[in-house]
Amino acid sequence: MTKKVSIIIPCYNQGKYIAEAIDSALSQTYQNIEIVCVNDASQDNTEEVLKEFSEKYDNIVYINSELNGGLPHSKNIAIEKITA
Repeated sequence: MTKKVSIIIPCYNQGKYIAEAIDSALSQTYQNIEIVCVNDASQDNTEEVLKEFSEKYDNIVYINSELNGGLPHSKNIAIEKITA
């Protein structure tokens, strides 16, 4: 069995680019991955895009933070949720 790799994607107001980042992670040749996306209280369509991906793929974990805590806060939230 291959080890699972966790990819953490923290984001704030990245609705325009987040799909490209997730598609890039999904297209890697190493397949045993989980993608943990943390929306840091975005004011654009980031939440909608992330919800779509998390509903479509079982290996994507979506976390919506109601409070904008910044990059370190988002990374810490993601680290708590990884299963690798």
